[in-house]
Amino acid sequence: MPRSRPTGNPAHSDTAAQKNKPLVEDIRLLGRILGDVIREQEGVAAFELVERVRQLSVAYRLKDDAGAGRALDRLLKGLSIDQTVSVIRAFSYFSHLANIAEDRHHVRRRRLHDRLGHRQPGSLVHSLARLNKAGIDADTLLQTLQQAYVSPVLTAHPTEVQRKSILDAEFAIARLVGERDGLATDRERDDNEAALRARVTQLWQTRMLRYTRLTVADEVENVLSYYPLTFLRQLPRLYAEIERALPGHVVAPFLRMGHWIGGDRDGNPNVGAHTMRAALARQAEGSCASI
Repeated sequence: MPRSRPTGNPAHSDTAAQKNKPLVEDIRLLGRILGDVIREQEGVAAFELVERVRQLSVAYRLKDDAGAGRALDRLLKGLSIDQTVSVIRAFSYFSHLANIAEDRHHVRRRRLHDRLGHRQPGSLVHSLARLNKAGIDADTLLQTLQQAYVSPVLTAHPTEVQRKSILDAEFAIARLVGERDGLATDRERDDNEAALRARVTQLWQTRMLRYTRLTVADEVENVLSYYPLTFLRQLPRLYAEIERALPGHVVAPFLRMGHWIGGDRDGNPNVGAHTMRAALARQAEGSCASI
Protein backbone atom coordinates (compact mmCIF):
# COMPACT_ATOMS: atom_id res chain seq x y z
CA MET A 1 0.00 0.00 0.00
CA PRO A 2 1.45 3.40 -0.97
CA ARG A 3 2.30 5.57 2.00
CA SER A 4 0.33 8.80 2.27
CA ARG A 5 2.31 12.02 2.18
CA PRO A 6 1.20 15.27 3.85
CA THR A 7 0.18 17.92 1.35
CA GLY A 8 0.45 20.94 3.64
CA ASN A 9 0.57 24.58 2.65
CA PRO A 10 3.04 25.22 -0.23
CA ALA A 11 3.97 28.62 1.18
CA HIS A 12 4.64 27.09 4.59
CA SER A 13 6.73 24.34 2.98
CA ASP A 14 8.81 26.92 1.15
CA THR A 15 9.42 28.77 4.40
CA ALA A 16 10.39 25.57 6.19
CA ALA A 17 12.71 24.60 3.33
CA GLN A 18 14.40 27.98 3.51
CA LYS A 19 14.82 27.72 7.28
CA ASN A 20 16.30 24.24 6.97
CA LYS A 21 18.57 24.99 4.01
CA PRO A 22 21.70 25.43 6.21
CA LEU A 23 20.88 22.12 7.94
CA VAL A 24 20.57 20.31 4.61
CA GLU A 25 23.86 21.81 3.44
CA ASP A 26 25.63 20.71 6.64
CA ILE A 27 24.29 17.15 6.36
CA ARG A 28 25.32 16.95 2.72
CA LEU A 29 28.79 18.23 3.54
CA LEU A 30 29.29 15.75 6.38
CA GLY A 31 27.86 12.92 4.28
CA ARG A 32 30.21 13.75 1.40
CA ILE A 33 33.21 13.89 3.73
CA LEU A 34 32.24 10.55 5.29
CA GLY A 35 31.93 9.00 1.85
CA ASP A 36 35.38 10.29 0.87
CA VAL A 37 36.85 8.90 4.10
CA ILE A 38 35.27 5.46 3.53
CA ARG A 39 36.63 5.39 -0.02
CA GLU A 40 40.07 6.39 1.22
CA GLN A 41 40.21 4.13 4.27
CA GLU A 42 38.28 1.05 3.10
CA GLY A 43 38.55 1.16 -0.69
CA VAL A 44 36.27 1.92 -3.63
CA ALA A 45 34.40 -1.38 -3.34
CA ALA A 46 33.39 -0.67 0.27
CA PHE A 47 32.24 2.84 -0.65
CA GLU A 48 30.20 1.56 -3.61
CA LEU A 49 28.56 -1.07 -1.41
CA VAL A 50 27.52 1.53 1.17
CA GLU A 51 26.27 3.82 -1.61
CA ARG A 52 24.26 0.97 -3.16
CA VAL A 53 22.61 0.21 0.18
CA ARG A 54 21.82 3.91 0.60
CA GLN A 55 20.29 4.23 -2.87
CA LEU A 56 18.12 1.15 -2.46
CA SER A 57 17.00 2.29 0.99
CA VAL A 58 15.99 5.72 -0.32
CA ALA A 59 14.12 4.17 -3.25
CA TYR A 60 12.27 1.78 -0.96
CA ARG A 61 11.45 4.11 1.92
CA LEU A 62 10.87 7.41 0.13
CA LYS A 63 9.72 6.30 -3.32
CA ASP A 64 7.71 3.22 -2.36
CA ASP A 65 9.76 1.08 -4.75
CA ALA A 66 8.96 -2.51 -3.78
CA GLY A 67 11.57 -3.83 -6.23
CA ALA A 68 14.24 -1.79 -4.49
CA GLY A 69 13.12 -3.30 -1.17
CA ARG A 70 13.54 -6.83 -2.50
CA ALA A 71 16.94 -5.98 -3.99
CA LEU A 72 18.02 -4.45 -0.69
CA ASP A 73 16.94 -7.57 1.19
CA ARG A 74 18.94 -9.82 -1.15
CA LEU A 75 21.97 -7.56 -0.96
CA LEU A 76 22.02 -7.42 2.85
CA LYS A 77 21.52 -11.18 3.21
CA GLY A 78 24.49 -11.82 0.94
CA LEU A 79 27.00 -9.66 2.81
CA SER A 80 30.05 -11.16 4.48
CA ILE A 81 30.77 -10.38 8.14
CA ASP A 82 33.39 -7.77 7.20
CA GLN A 83 31.03 -6.14 4.70
CA THR A 84 28.23 -6.12 7.27
CA VAL A 85 30.45 -4.41 9.85
CA SER A 86 31.56 -1.83 7.28
CA VAL A 87 27.96 -1.01 6.30
CA ILE A 88 26.84 -0.81 9.92
CA ARG A 89 29.72 1.53 10.79
CA ALA A 90 29.05 3.74 7.78
CA PHE A 91 25.37 4.26 8.54
CA SER A 92 25.97 4.55 12.29
CA TYR A 93 28.52 7.30 11.79
CA PHE A 94 26.32 9.06 9.25
CA SER A 95 23.52 9.04 11.83
CA HIS A 96 25.91 10.52 14.41
CA LEU A 97 27.01 13.24 11.96
CA ALA A 98 23.42 14.06 10.97
CA ASN A 99 22.50 14.39 14.66
CA ILE A 100 25.43 16.77 15.16
CA ALA A 101 24.21 18.89 12.23
CA GLU A 102 20.69 18.96 13.66
CA ASP A 103 21.94 20.01 17.09
CA ARG A 104 23.99 22.83 15.56
CA HIS A 105 20.96 23.91 13.53
CA HIS A 106 18.87 24.18 16.70
CA VAL A 107 21.57 26.44 18.14
CA ARG A 108 21.61 28.46 14.91
CA ARG A 109 17.85 28.95 14.94
CA ARG A 110 17.81 29.85 18.64
CA ARG A 111 20.48 32.50 18.13
CA LEU A 112 18.55 33.94 15.20
CA HIS A 113 15.40 34.22 17.30
CA ASP A 114 17.40 35.81 20.12
CA ARG A 115 18.82 38.43 17.76
CA LEU A 116 15.31 39.22 16.49
CA GLY A 117 13.95 39.44 20.04
CA HIS A 118 11.55 36.53 19.58
CA ARG A 119 10.31 34.46 22.50
CA GLN A 120 10.53 30.82 21.49
CA PRO A 121 8.17 28.36 23.20
CA GLY A 122 10.21 26.33 25.65
CA SER A 123 12.76 29.07 26.23
CA LEU A 124 13.27 30.56 29.67
CA VAL A 125 12.28 34.07 28.57
CA HIS A 126 9.06 32.69 27.06
CA SER A 127 8.25 30.80 30.26
CA LEU A 128 8.87 33.87 32.42
CA ALA A 129 6.63 35.94 30.15
CA ARG A 130 3.84 33.37 30.53
CA LEU A 131 4.20 33.47 34.32
CA ASN A 132 3.98 37.25 34.27
CA LYS A 133 0.90 37.12 32.04
CA ALA A 134 -0.69 34.66 34.47
CA GLY A 135 -0.29 37.22 37.26
CA ILE A 136 2.62 35.58 39.07
CA ASP A 137 4.77 38.45 40.28
CA ALA A 138 8.53 38.55 40.85
CA ASP A 139 8.28 38.11 44.62
CA THR A 140 6.23 34.92 44.26
CA LEU A 141 8.63 33.55 41.68
CA LEU A 142 11.69 34.36 43.81
CA GLN A 143 10.11 32.76 46.87
CA THR A 144 9.38 29.62 44.84
CA LEU A 145 12.97 29.46 43.60
CA GLN A 146 14.28 29.99 47.12
CA GLN A 147 12.38 26.90 48.27
CA ALA A 148 13.13 24.88 45.13
CA TYR A 149 15.78 22.21 44.80
CA VAL A 150 16.52 20.86 41.34
CA SER A 151 19.29 18.28 41.15
CA PRO A 152 20.03 16.54 37.85
CA VAL A 153 21.97 13.38 38.72
CA LEU A 154 24.51 11.90 36.33
CA THR A 155 24.82 8.14 36.31
CA ALA A 156 27.08 5.51 34.79
CA HIS A 157 26.38 2.00 33.72
CA PRO A 158 28.74 -0.87 32.92
CA THR A 159 26.95 -1.41 29.58
CA GLU A 160 27.65 2.17 28.42
CA VAL A 161 29.10 1.72 24.94
CA GLN A 162 29.87 5.27 23.87
CA ARG A 163 33.64 5.64 24.14
CA LYS A 164 35.15 8.92 25.28
CA SER A 165 37.41 8.99 22.23
CA ILE A 166 34.29 8.90 20.04
CA LEU A 167 32.66 11.65 22.08
CA ASP A 168 35.77 13.83 21.88
CA ALA A 169 35.89 13.51 18.08
CA GLU A 170 32.18 14.30 17.79
CA PHE A 171 32.50 17.35 20.06
CA ALA A 172 35.29 18.61 17.79
CA ILE A 173 33.13 18.03 14.69
CA ALA A 174 30.23 19.90 16.31
CA ARG A 175 32.52 22.84 17.08
CA LEU A 176 33.81 22.95 13.50
CA VAL A 177 30.29 22.76 12.05
CA GLY A 178 29.24 25.59 14.35
CA GLU A 179 32.13 27.74 13.13
CA ARG A 180 31.08 27.54 9.48
CA ASP A 181 28.34 30.17 9.82
CA GLY A 182 30.92 32.80 10.75
CA LEU A 183 33.45 32.07 8.00
CA ALA A 184 33.80 34.87 5.45
CA THR A 185 36.24 33.61 2.83
CA ASP A 186 36.66 30.52 0.67
CA ARG A 187 40.06 29.94 2.26
CA GLU A 188 38.52 29.83 5.72
CA ARG A 189 35.83 27.41 4.59
CA ASP A 190 38.41 25.20 2.87
CA ASP A 191 40.51 25.11 6.03
CA ASN A 192 37.41 24.30 8.07
CA GLU A 193 36.48 21.47 5.71
CA ALA A 194 40.01 20.07 5.90
CA ALA A 195 39.76 20.06 9.71
CA LEU A 196 36.36 18.34 9.49
CA ARG A 197 37.82 15.74 7.16
CA ALA A 198 40.62 15.02 9.65
CA ARG A 199 38.14 14.61 12.51
CA VAL A 200 35.82 12.34 10.49
CA THR A 201 38.87 10.26 9.56
CA GLN A 202 39.73 10.05 13.26
CA LEU A 203 36.16 8.96 13.95
CA TRP A 204 36.33 6.22 11.31
CA GLN A 205 39.68 4.95 12.58
CA THR A 206 38.38 4.69 16.16
CA ARG A 207 36.64 1.54 17.35
CA MET A 208 32.98 2.15 18.08
CA LEU A 209 32.92 -0.34 20.96
CA ARG A 210 35.41 -0.82 23.76
CA TYR A 211 36.97 -4.23 24.23
CA THR A 212 37.52 -3.92 27.97
CA ARG A 213 35.06 -3.05 30.71
CA LEU A 214 35.32 0.36 32.33
CA THR A 215 36.76 0.60 35.81
CA VAL A 216 35.13 2.78 38.46
CA ALA A 217 37.95 5.32 38.00
CA ASP A 218 37.19 5.40 34.24
CA GLU A 219 33.53 6.07 34.96
CA VAL A 220 34.42 8.94 37.29
CA GLU A 221 36.70 10.50 34.66
CA ASN A 222 34.05 10.15 31.97
CA VAL A 223 31.35 11.89 33.97
CA LEU A 224 33.67 14.69 35.09
CA SER A 225 34.51 15.41 31.44
CA TYR A 226 30.92 16.55 30.90
CA TYR A 227 31.10 19.38 33.42
CA PRO A 228 33.37 21.85 31.56
CA LEU A 229 31.56 21.08 28.29
CA THR A 230 28.05 21.65 29.63
CA PHE A 231 27.11 22.53 33.18
CA LEU A 232 29.98 24.83 34.14
CA ARG A 233 29.27 26.87 31.01
CA GLN A 234 25.50 26.87 30.99
CA LEU A 235 24.51 27.15 34.65
CA PRO A 236 25.95 30.69 35.06
CA ARG A 237 24.08 31.69 31.89
CA LEU A 238 20.87 30.24 33.31
CA TYR A 239 21.15 32.29 36.50
CA ALA A 240 22.18 35.40 34.56
CA GLU A 241 19.12 35.11 32.32
CA ILE A 242 16.80 34.84 35.32
CA GLU A 243 18.48 37.81 37.00
CA ARG A 244 18.06 39.91 33.82
CA ALA A 245 14.36 39.06 33.83
CA LEU A 246 14.11 39.97 37.52
CA PRO A 247 16.36 43.03 37.85
CA GLY A 248 17.28 44.10 41.35
CA HIS A 249 16.50 40.72 42.90
CA VAL A 250 18.80 38.02 44.23
CA VAL A 251 18.09 34.58 42.79
CA ALA A 252 18.64 31.70 45.22
CA PRO A 253 20.89 28.81 44.09
CA PHE A 254 18.14 26.30 43.39
CA LEU A 255 19.98 24.03 40.92
CA ARG A 256 22.75 21.74 42.11
CA MET A 257 24.41 18.97 40.15
CA GLY A 258 24.85 15.52 41.58
CA HIS A 259 26.09 12.07 40.68
CA TRP A 260 26.74 8.83 42.50
CA ILE A 261 29.55 7.38 40.40
CA GLY A 262 32.26 5.92 42.61
CA GLY A 263 29.96 5.72 45.62
CA ASP A 264 27.07 3.52 44.51
CA ARG A 265 26.40 0.73 46.99
CA ASP A 266 23.88 -1.22 44.96
CA GLY A 267 25.87 -4.41 44.79
CA ASN A 268 28.77 -3.31 42.60
CA PRO A 269 31.66 -5.41 44.00
CA ASN A 270 34.21 -2.89 42.72
CA VAL A 271 32.89 -0.03 44.85
CA GLY A 272 33.99 0.46 48.43
CA ALA A 273 35.43 3.04 50.78
CA HIS A 274 38.59 3.35 48.67
CA THR A 275 36.66 4.16 45.49
CA MET A 276 34.51 6.71 47.30
CA ARG A 277 37.58 8.49 48.67
CA ALA A 278 39.19 8.45 45.21
CA ALA A 279 35.98 9.73 43.57
CA LEU A 280 35.60 12.59 46.08
CA ALA A 281 39.25 13.59 45.70
CA ARG A 282 39.04 13.53 41.90
CA GLN A 283 35.84 15.55 41.90
CA ALA A 284 37.47 18.19 44.10
CA GLU A 285 40.47 18.33 41.78
CA GLY A 286 38.28 18.50 38.69
CA SER A 287 36.10 21.26 40.13
CA CYS A 288 39.10 23.41 41.03
CA ALA A 289 40.73 22.86 37.64
CA SER A 290 37.56 23.84 35.78
CA ILE A 291 36.96 27.13 37.59
